[in-house]
Amino acid sequence: MMAAIKAGQMGAKTLLLEKNETLGNKLLLTGGQRCNITKAEFDPKQFTKKYGKEGDFLLFALSVFGVKETIDFFNKSGLKTKIEKDNRVFPASNKSSDVLKVLIDSLAESKVLVRNNSKVASIIKGKSKILGIVLENDEKLVAKNYIICTGGVSFPGTGSTGDGYKWAKELGHTVEKAKPALVPIKVQESWVKTAQGLSLTDVELNILVDGKKKGKARGEIMFTHFGLSGPMVLDISSTIGRLMEKGKVELVLDLHPDLNSEELDKEMQTFLLENSKMMFINCLSELLSPKLAETVASLAAIPPGKKAGGVTKLERKKLVELFKNIKITPTSLFDVNEAIVTSGGVALKEINSKTMRSKIISNLFFAGEAINLNGPTGGYNLQLCWSTGYLAGQSVVW
Repeated sequence: MMAAIKAGQMGAKTLLLEKNETLGNKLLLTGGQRCNITKAEFDPKQFTKKYGKEGDFLLFALSVFGVKETIDFFNKSGLKTKIEKDNRVFPASNKSSDVLKVLIDSLAESKVLVRNNSKVASIIKGKSKILGIVLENDEKLVAKNYIICTGGVSFPGTGSTGDGYKWAKELGHTVEKAKPALVPIKVQESWVKTAQGLSLTDVELNILVDGKKKGKARGEIMFTHFGLSGPMVLDISSTIGRLMEKGKVELVLDLHPDLNSEELDKEMQTFLLENSKMMFINCLSELLSPKLAETVASLAAIPPGKKAGGVTKLERKKLVELFKNIKITPTSLFDVNEAIVTSGGVALKEINSKTMRSKIISNLFFAGEAINLNGPTGGYNLQLCWSTGYLAGQSVVW
């Protein structure tokens, strides 16, 4: 939609083909149906770091249409925005449908012809250019330039079924294998079910492969009936999935990352003494949620009915060890159907980052999740769409 809007604004006769009955099905789901439009990080260098080692590919697109320009676009179109925790930008109305309305209205203002229920069946290729496309109803369409903005393969029910990957391959492009990114993790330990629904807002996860530390992350996690979810877990899920292909992965949960074991032991000793007459489980429930307190007490092998003042030094040391090192064993990621975005796509080396033009097919451009670039939660993946879409739409006219 952004690519078509920009092309239309620049005077190009623009046709947007949508295979669904309506536009924006996936957009409506984003941000818990509130649509996390972008991240209020206005330094492009800092912004692109979040996409990993390939993030610099996005620098030029951000310089043309970055975070500020994105917010201004929606504000000037009548959509008020707000900045929430972690600088996440949302519509003030908390409705993703309002974001979609701005885009649909902008398409109309840019005189873009939108055709819904129009599925592309095949692409007609010449020596180094596209000669035309054929729709499912056998209708042939010819244009000067073409932009593939079909997304990845996550949430296929919204229409993201990997069509763009198939076409890119047929046209000679390298397509990196699509894998789930930003996806929950299944774990081996059954005790997580007892903590189902519990969120921890500031904890640390250390990632070990065959006993060797390979990374860490800090933030919010949520326990589910199958394992772990939450923003921090989603952000590191693709890393965990990649490491699981190389060896046995173990996650170590630190409930108090700001304190080392010695400092935590002193605080724990003081806390237990001050509440010595309380039942240990009730005492522990003041430090943790009741759901997690029961699990930790069980793992520490401390009788829940024991008085806090009766906890031995050995038991306290075990408790501290658990607070700092709860072992969790991931067994698999949820599949790509459950992922928020897709890792993989058209190889970046085959796309000109200053125009989004294919280096193989002269009249082909790419934008959005179809390319091999994805970021963490928090508005990064939609900003990728806004920036590359705008740049592609501009480049087909220049």
